[in-house]
Amino acid sequence: MNIEIRQYKDDDLEDLLIVWEKASRIAHPFMDDAFFYQERHNIPNLYLPNADTWVACSNHKVIGFIALIGSEVGGFFVDPDHHGKGAGKMLMDKAQDLHADLVLDVFKENGVGRRFYDRYGFEFQEEKVWEPTGDLLLRLAFSPAQRKLR
Repeated sequence: MNIEIRQYKDDDLEDLLIVWEKASRIAHPFMDDAFFYQERHNIPNLYLPNADTWVACSNHKVIGFIALIGSEVGGFFVDPDHHGKGAGKMLMDKAQDLHADLVLDVFKENGVGRRFYDRYGFEFQEEKVWEPTGDLLLRLAFSPAQRKLR
């Protein structure tokens, strides 16, 4: 599969939202529909305008994205139909190339994301509560010296 990584463009929004919802519903089955409704509004109106967003494309279609706020990974999603095919690693490599050290929060119950981050080389920093729902978040950090997945 030929995958291209490039900066997000406004006309990527619909495909990006589809990828986000498909991946998010698998990664966050513990969230209710109100969460998805609110986040679908927040992504184009709050998150994307404040992030440096990169997309992974295959056949000119968005199959994943990473949104960076400095060295923090604010959002990272790959279409489940493309899991395990290299798009996620390519996106995270791009973030790492841009910022070297990275940090992110992942829900403790998000097994899909946690497995990826562990394989990539992120390490646990702290556990905290996400106030809107009371769910637990794990703060993870990556430094190139820790790199496992290549």
